[in-house]
Amino acid sequence: MPSRFGSLVKEACVLLDKFTSDNRCVDVFIEEASTSTDLQSIDPAERKFILEVVSGCVEYEKLLNVVISAFYGQNKKWLCRSDRSQFIITCYLAIFSLDELGLEHFSSIIKSLGTLKMHLFLDFFFSNLTSWIQEEWNSIYEAEFVERHWIGPLLRWRPEINLLMDQLAVTKESEVRRGPVKTTQCQEFNLSKPKPRPLPMPELIPLREKSKSVPNTTYTAPREVQILEKIKQQNQQKAEELLIDAKMNHFRCGNPQKSELTKRVISQINAEVDSKLKFDSFHSSGIPPSKKVDSCSVKLNNAAIRRREALHDRQVKEELQRIERLVQGAQDPSPYLQRQREMLEKNLQEKLQTTERKRLETQISEQEVALARTRITERNQKAAQLKKEETAQLMQVYAEKRLKEEEEFRDLVQQVTEGQNNTKAAKEEIRKLKQKIVKEVSERSQELLRQALEEQQEELCRKFKIIHEIHAIESLPRIRPSSFDDTETGGHELLSEMSLVELKERLALLRQHQQTQEEERRSHILEEKQKKKQEMLETLDNIELHRRVLAKEAAERKEEKKAKQELQQQLVAQDETILALKKKLEEKKQACQRVKQAERSRTKPCKKTPTGTPSQRDLKEKTWEELEQSIARYIQETP
Repeated sequence: MPSRFGSLVKEACVLLDKFTSDNRCVDVFIEEASTSTDLQSIDPAERKFILEVVSGCVEYEKLLNVVISAFYGQNKKWLCRSDRSQFIITCYLAIFSLDELGLEHFSSIIKSLGTLKMHLFLDFFFSNLTSWIQEEWNSIYEAEFVERHWIGPLLRWRPEINLLMDQLAVTKESEVRRGPVKTTQCQEFNLSKPKPRPLPMPELIPLREKSKSVPNTTYTAPREVQILEKIKQQNQQKAEELLIDAKMNHFRCGNPQKSELTKRVISQINAEVDSKLKFDSFHSSGIPPSKKVDSCSVKLNNAAIRRREALHDRQVKEELQRIERLVQGAQDPSPYLQRQREMLEKNLQEKLQTTERKRLETQISEQEVALARTRITERNQKAAQLKKEETAQLMQVYAEKRLKEEEEFRDLVQQVTEGQNNTKAAKEEIRKLKQKIVKEVSERSQELLRQALEEQQEELCRKFKIIHEIHAIESLPRIRPSSFDDTETGGHELLSEMSLVELKERLALLRQHQQTQEEERRSHILEEKQKKKQEMLETLDNIELHRRVLAKEAAERKEEKKAKQELQQQLVAQDETILALKKKLEEKKQACQRVKQAERSRTKPCKKTPTGTPSQRDLKEKTWEELEQSIARYIQETP
């Protein structure tokens, strides 16, 4: 990458020119440039360098334009507008990337862009850096920031830049003295163009014997199948008629409905049979009761019991406070609550009437939509019929066109086969040569593999011998003397030194003492638990008594509410608007039924088409069969 910095800067100049001409968002332009085909072939590190330089020049456009605009205003006589992007990138690299690039890479970039104009630009930039350029920058950014981040680093690099400018001045003088050098221009040879090779004469295609045409019976169904289909449809029609008669007319010999006595006897017989059955009786838990009995069958923990106790205490306290307020002369809110309940019931009744009205209106609209849908389907069926006739005509035209294309394709295949016959002999010679080379290579490789296997076998035998000797040495027994006495001390002369036997006895005494303490604590905990349990049972009894009274009151309120709801439903059903909507709904349903019966009567004659006149589908199938036969006949007749 270091040797290519000059070419990378030139590509960055091209991208910067594109951006200034497009004038769009920077991020969008960078994303499109990174995915373009021009930068895909470049190394990722080089691509990153180009994109960073372009985005930095756009970001600090105001800062760089201060220098470039003044430079062009001073030297506008001989500077070209197309080199503006080169000066912008050079100024950006000198300000922001000089520490990162180093003097060597920076000098290579300057020399690749042209010594004359770069020497003039660097002289102008560094000579005016601490004067009016710094003042212009201070007007855009803060003076302290400009001094610390831009002016200070550039002044630190000033000696090395002066040496680079001296080198550029020397090369500038040598280029001026040398002058332009004439280069030789190559000219093409005046050769005669070869004549085009003549095409070989086509070989004659041998004519084949004409085969017999396919008989017409292969494309037509036998007559027996049509007769059987006809009989089948007649039988089906008779069965449907008999079924309709059986549903409409009951037997006259007796009443088909069973009497009450017969139904009672049948139910008794079924109950006796069911009682004798014992499927999975040991898994049965009985039928659950219809009314739930409030009981304390669920085992409650202490927290649940405490919560119930707190709730019971709060309810009792509220009731006592209410009684005290009434004794002191407070007003009873029951009339207000009664009036509020009556208003709620009235609103509920109006709401029920509106919901019933909306439900009937939606059903009426659904019936109207169904009628409209049937009219649309009839219209679509007619349009589809016309479309099918048009497609049949287009398919006939397409078949004729396809026959012409097949003839042209047959001529093309004939030409290709003539060219392939000439290449078969050359391919056969190449194949034989390749087989010979493969055979020699395989023999040589088998010899080398055999030698390698023999060497590997010898190496394995040697390793097996060494491993066997090592195992034999390790299998020899080792004599280890053991003289340990557990009644003696270690002899370390410590204060609490003891033998192993004494240590075991002391540990046994300590374990026994701990066990007695644990048993005492356990008995104390059990006593405390028993006391708490007794207290909980007493509180549960009080709570259960209070809950039963509340449940009885709730059941009474529920029955009253249910009776009121039934009365409201009766009032809603007797409303005149709802009755009118119901009557309108019945009329719409009858209209839909009449339309469906008309469709059924229309579809029944269509089923008789196989026996009488042929249907349109059969006519289309026959036209397609005739078209296929004509195509096959035409292909056979053509040589």
